[in-house]
Amino acid sequence: MTRPLADAFAYHRRRSFEVRVGNVGVGGSNPIRVQSMTTTDTQDVMATADQTERLAEAGCEIVRITAPSIRDAEALGAIQTELKRRQLQVPLVADIHFTPNAAMEAALHVEKVRINPGNYADRKKFEVREYGDADYREEVERMAERFRPLVLRCKELGRAMRIGTNHGSLSDRILNRFGDTPLGMVESALEFLDVCEDEGYRDVIFSMKASNPQVAIHAYRMLAFRLADRAAEARNGGRPSAAAADGFEIPSYPFHVGVTEAGDGDDGRVKSAIGIGALLEDGIGDTIRVSLTEDPVKEIPVAAALAERYDARDESPADTGFDGCYAADPFSHARRQTTEVADFGGAQPVRVDAQLGPVPFDPQSAAEEISLELALLGDLACEGFEVEVQELADVERLADFTTALTERGIKIPLTVVAPPELAPAITHGVARVAMEWSGVGRPPAVAVPVEWILPADPEVLAGALAADVPAAISVRGELPTHAVRRLVAVLNASGNASLPVVLRHRSDPFIDPESAVLRAATDLGAALCDGIGDRVSLGGFGSLSRDVSLAYRILQGARLRTSWTEFISCPSCGRTLFDLEETTARVKSRTSHLPGLKIAVMGCVVNGPGEMADADFGYVGSGVGKVDLYVKQERVVRNVSAGEAPDRLVDLIRDHGAWEDPKLDA
Repeated sequence: MTRPLADAFAYHRRRSFEVRVGNVGVGGSNPIRVQSMTTTDTQDVMATADQTERLAEAGCEIVRITAPSIRDAEALGAIQTELKRRQLQVPLVADIHFTPNAAMEAALHVEKVRINPGNYADRKKFEVREYGDADYREEVERMAERFRPLVLRCKELGRAMRIGTNHGSLSDRILNRFGDTPLGMVESALEFLDVCEDEGYRDVIFSMKASNPQVAIHAYRMLAFRLADRAAEARNGGRPSAAAADGFEIPSYPFHVGVTEAGDGDDGRVKSAIGIGALLEDGIGDTIRVSLTEDPVKEIPVAAALAERYDARDESPADTGFDGCYAADPFSHARRQTTEVADFGGAQPVRVDAQLGPVPFDPQSAAEEISLELALLGDLACEGFEVEVQELADVERLADFTTALTERGIKIPLTVVAPPELAPAITHGVARVAMEWSGVGRPPAVAVPVEWILPADPEVLAGALAADVPAAISVRGELPTHAVRRLVAVLNASGNASLPVVLRHRSDPFIDPESAVLRAATDLGAALCDGIGDRVSLGGFGSLSRDVSLAYRILQGARLRTSWTEFISCPSCGRTLFDLEETTARVKSRTSHLPGLKIAVMGCVVNGPGEMADADFGYVGSGVGKVDLYVKQERVVRNVSAGEAPDRLVDLIRDHGAWEDPKLDA
């Protein structure tokens, strides 16, 4: 496997055929559909209908409802009746885990059934055992026989189906053969697809969700590749294809894209934008759900903002004529191996710069304001400043500005962004010059380390590198993800594979603040998850402290630097037997001062023990008002009351030597 996409260097939407979910088409030429899930008790018909109506009014195009039992599945019929009485035509999806009989009943009432391959026909006991080929085939056959009746019913009734693999609930059979990996997620889904295709049933949509955006990105890419390979083989009469990418031009099954257990607030939005946005940049995604630990209505504008960017984007020409290698393996994460330059690159963590804009006219006042903003950051470190110069007067003020910073004890490396004609004049107290260069001719000599900011054109990039090699490099382009990939491919081809890369993003003042955050998380996060980026430079989000904290949230969401406690919390549903939003807030209030710790807050056991596989501690609903507490995947406290559980969690963290008392404000 080497190519997960037909063209990784330009925007093309992945070709899929349309699957009808009631009156809504998913895939094909349809826009990216937005969906969410109710959090009410399914058997409370009026409450579920009310929330469904609120979701539809907010712009939700498909609504999912949990059906953990036959009684819940039967309630779906009453919910449909109530929605029809209200003249509301939003398609419903039954969410099924563990209960095939509930799936069979639900298919009678809703337009789509979601099943999870990890628990539809298998039980997860975290057992370690060796599966011989015969044993493995026997279990697959048993799964197929248990699954086939639902396939036949959906085919007969014209219902769609989502084969929704979750990283946190892979079966023991899959885990023992393929591990807790994107490959295991893909194999799990394809086993179920084989049954569907054996019965001539194709109204299937796939998902590959994980709480770790890197895992989700790699699983979706791998599934896209495998489905393309199958399509190419089918076109070639069953013979292995010479190039799997051929299959990308053959429409395949639509994808439902999301990051599960993303959390709430900025963290939930940033993590969702990294995982979902990176895949949409790849052209992968026909319908999306943003999973926030908040009222589900709040998910809709976030998902709509993510989708709108790509619905409005024109596709690149069919053949861009550019090829190259931008990542050692697009199905797993590895940072580029780069040369260390001063304080970044090499083995250094990805550094954070704040863009200050033009050199201030009043250096003393600006330095005072910067000092106050730095104090607001607490334990976060602003690791670099950037200022811009456009004329000689800016350069002359630069000395006064650096002096003002020094007088206040601010010793943060300063990068000056300058046009080529001014770059040689910049020598006073700066760490480096970032030269905005067209790549034409030869760059001027500069007394301090130089970073080039070049246009995204591959020929210009290659020509510039033939003339000279800077200390670091960055690129500007209309499509930042694809521009950065082109840059790295050119670096690799020109013998400069170890040159550090700076990722820059400035907020668009003409879009709303939430959309601006989503774009920053997508544009920076997609490259970071590709392993690209030694510094991130962010600006325009209202203040220096906001710029810096957002950059760190993006790095944490991309799993590259941890600056806060990380909370893996699910978005709640009808299975959740306590108020998950309130509970998550209570847990956060007690533990959010523990940077580096991962704490999972899960409403039920569906994904709990598996999705929190890399969490240090887990808080999982086990019954009405009851919680189980975990250390890693081991359940150590059972059935504690929800009111007592936060205190017991703190005791557990303390017992394992991971507790620190909160710092008192000075």
